[in-house]
Formats: sequence, structure tokens, C-alpha cells
Amino acid sequence: MDREQILAALRERIVAFAASRIARDVAEDLAQEVLVLLHEKYSHVTRLDELLPLSFRIIRFKLTSLRRKAVRRGEYTQVSVEDIQMPDPGEDPGARLERQQMSERLATAISQLEGRCRELFRLKLEGKTFAEIQTVMEAGSINTVYTWDARCRKRLLDLMGGSWESGHEG
Repeated sequence: MDREQILAALRERIVAFAASRIARDVAEDLAQEVLVLLHEKYSHVTRLDELLPLSFRIIRFKLTSLRRKAVRRGEYTQVSVEDIQMPDPGEDPGARLERQQMSERLATAISQLEGRCRELFRLKLEGKTFAEIQTVMEAGSINTVYTWDARCRKRLLDLMGGSWESGHEG
């Protein structure tokens, strides 16, 4: 048998051995790497009884290296994209209910406020600045508006039971 025939037979055995442990296409790539290595580094080895154990030792090293690399890259612990459960980006029903209840409590408390406080909150909700509120409400100074705001927020908190959150007494 000439060297070409020996290498062809050897390639089939290497691929069969590697394919029993990994995917066939990867096994063929590794077999090709083994043959290149045999040609470049071990060209002096010509007998089949020497080439066969040498090539199997090389393929085992290559398989071990491939597994180590896969572990390092986390390929064995990867999860398929289809298997990952993504949270719903929509609103949480519990949060929606809490916001609805807070809005109802706030509306009830605001409706119980006296005129100036209700007007102040209306202007703030419209996005008016304190200087603009001073002009609209004809306050003598901006500090007066700040005082009204602090008192109205305190009154609103009292009407909501002392806490912005339901069920909590402050």
C-alpha cells in the first residue's frame, strides 16, 4: 500500500471514530486537521501500524481540546432562544390596579379640597411654573405661592389618610 492509500483508509477510520463522539461535519474537519498534522510533522512515519495509533492519539487530543473550548465558551450551557421565556413588556396588572386605586384616592381627596388648593393643583397639572401661577392667582409674591403649595400638599396628604400609598397610615 502506498502512502496515499494508507492516508485515505486512515481518514475514514478517523472520521468514523470522531463521528461517534461529535457531529459528522466537525469530525471530518478534525480528521482533515489530523491528516495535515501527520503530513507536516510526522511525514517520516510511513507504516500503517505506526500511523494508526499516532492518528488516534492526535484525534483524542483534538477532541479533548474541542470539548474544553466548548466549555470555555459556554456552548454546553447555552439555552435555545425558543426556550427562553421573556417577560411581557406590557404593564403588570398589579401595578395597573395600584395606579388606578391611587388615582381614585387622589381624585376623591382633591375634590374635598377648598377652592384655592384645587385651583393651584389644576394649574400645576397644566404644567404652569410657580411664577405663572403667581400671576394667574394674583398672589403678592412667589413665596406666597410656595406657602400655598406646601399647605395644599399637606392638606391633600391628610385627606388621603396621611400616606400616598393605600392602607398605610403615616
